[in-house]
Amino acid sequence: MIKVNVPYKSASMSVISALATLVLPVRVLPVWVAKVPGELRVAINPAYLKVRTPLLGAVLAVTVTLPLANIGHAEIVTTTALGHNSTAVHKNAPYMPYANPNAPTGGTLSLDARGSFNSAKKWTTTGMPMAGTDYLYDTLMTGSLNEAFTMYPQLASKVTYDTEDASWIIYHINPKARFWDGTPVTSSDVKATFDALLSKGPMSIRSYLTDIKAVQVLDANRVKFTFQSADNREILLTVGQFPIFSKATVDKDFDTISFTPLMGSGPYKLAKVDAGRSVTYVRDPNYWGRQLMVNRGRYNFDRIKFVYYGSDEIAFEGFKSGQYRFRSENKASNWAKSYDFPATQAGLIVKEEIPNGNPMPMQGFVMNMRRPLFQDIRVRQALTAAYDFEWMNATLFHGQYERPQSYFHGSELAAKGEPTAAELQVLQPLLAKLEPVQRSEVMQAWQLPKTDGKGFNREGLLKARQLLLDAGFYYQDMRLYQPDGKLAKLEILMTGDTMGRVILPYIRSLQRLGFDAKLRQVDAPQYYERMRRFDYDMTVDVFAQSLSPGAEQAYFWGSKAADEEGNSNTAGIKNTAIDEVIAKLIAADNRDEIILYTKVLDRLLRAGYYVVPTYGKSTTNVAYWDEYRHVATHPSNAVAIDYWWVDQVAEAKINAYLKR
Repeated sequence: MIKVNVPYKSASMSVISALATLVLPVRVLPVWVAKVPGELRVAINPAYLKVRTPLLGAVLAVTVTLPLANIGHAEIVTTTALGHNSTAVHKNAPYMPYANPNAPTGGTLSLDARGSFNSAKKWTTTGMPMAGTDYLYDTLMTGSLNEAFTMYPQLASKVTYDTEDASWIIYHINPKARFWDGTPVTSSDVKATFDALLSKGPMSIRSYLTDIKAVQVLDANRVKFTFQSADNREILLTVGQFPIFSKATVDKDFDTISFTPLMGSGPYKLAKVDAGRSVTYVRDPNYWGRQLMVNRGRYNFDRIKFVYYGSDEIAFEGFKSGQYRFRSENKASNWAKSYDFPATQAGLIVKEEIPNGNPMPMQGFVMNMRRPLFQDIRVRQALTAAYDFEWMNATLFHGQYERPQSYFHGSELAAKGEPTAAELQVLQPLLAKLEPVQRSEVMQAWQLPKTDGKGFNREGLLKARQLLLDAGFYYQDMRLYQPDGKLAKLEILMTGDTMGRVILPYIRSLQRLGFDAKLRQVDAPQYYERMRRFDYDMTVDVFAQSLSPGAEQAYFWGSKAADEEGNSNTAGIKNTAIDEVIAKLIAADNRDEIILYTKVLDRLLRAGYYVVPTYGKSTTNVAYWDEYRHVATHPSNAVAIDYWWVDQVAEAKINAYLKR
């Protein structure tokens, strides 16, 4: 899924503008960054994605959609849509329900981005990629924005698989698919793309695709994926979510740092790069996939432009002056009291709160378990008790946020109350593998501590102090020392300037406990390098989830990922019980099992106190100049900006206003 760390889960991510992630029709990316408050949207890992012709002597093309589990007998089928433990409900639709097939084309979608960039290549370990590169590429299939995990045709017109053997799948490339230069997209391009991703791509992507055993070209339009086992059924869909590049450019310069993108087949081409300032894409009038079901009423803007800013404060001023015209507002104070500028008074600005049906992303202060300081769970409990959400929400955020009580907060996947009988059946064999505090708390109706909101958090700090004393810490000369006699010191790593007002009150609380606590602010390149190497005591991270969690959980929380530089286990968790539950989740055969194992995983993560949960929001706040339009009903899981369009009469009115 997308650490929105947001792919991009997803994100991975360089510091991305929220809108850069709202436009991706994949399993996670459009889901979470949209819900990540700007104060915490610091490190969003790029790449949190989710998304058999009978062999009895002849090829029988069966155009049906079948769930990937719960089928009574083995059958090799060819289908035009895939659902992971669910049925693709839009398989016979002429277009997606959140699209307007008659939407006019034209105009410009302009968005903001943060930081800087030096490359057009997002799927490598080198360089800082520009925003919006996903518009350049098609994927084999594309996800629905109002279903848990279903995929519909894009580059691939259909797939063939065995209903009881998930160790392989064949994707059939649409013979009409073309790259920008008019050359056909073939199976060789697919194989070259995945070979490059598996050998040169970011570690989080390699981990996510680790189940791929081989990619085999059967003929020009059929490519077969073979997997390490038949246990991971969602991998059948996962491989369909990745962009496909031309083999010629992959072989030539896959991982070079350049403003020249790899050859793609997507709806837009790179039009203009103003280094460090803006990136503009132009709609390809010859785009081969315009009439695909998932693309009808989509990609309506003639141009898409990302304008870069060094800080959110400057970016907001840019929005007010019309430098860009669509903004994801992630700052509570702005939303509450800053939209009173002249254009708003003239009726030219729209503020909209768009509901989001996905789990609220778990946002918080991550404790790096690779540091000895955080090995004792009582220390992690103390750091959790020291955080005063109620005061911060009232003082800084105008009461607009809620605190996530779950890693899947606000969804049917969240664990609530005490474990059910089914959950206990999964938990009981694991209890002996947990240390005593986690073993006790995993069995309880878990709840974060609540303060009186007055800003002192006396009760929380007293509790934290006692936990530290119980862990062997001691005070001497008004300073706090660890059991080994070393001073209790920690740094919280951040980049940019929006997180300071969130981190500093927390640091003051830690200092009241006796910690020598400091904020370490670094520039973006140093930040990303330190994050890749896990070189921090604490940091801010966002763990975005979809409604169909699976293999991505292994690189969020898995023991193996904790040792892989560049992966997404920023907490450094190594817990065999968590590993076992993740394995069961990946191998789940039906929706009920997905929900069950996710709830158990949720309990284990909460009881381990690896993250100090901060705050979140169940809606996406967007503000835009009143020239953009959308259908009356949004999809449940995303803003779906790709399906909006420009009202050119309204655009002309706004242009005239801005020229005054």
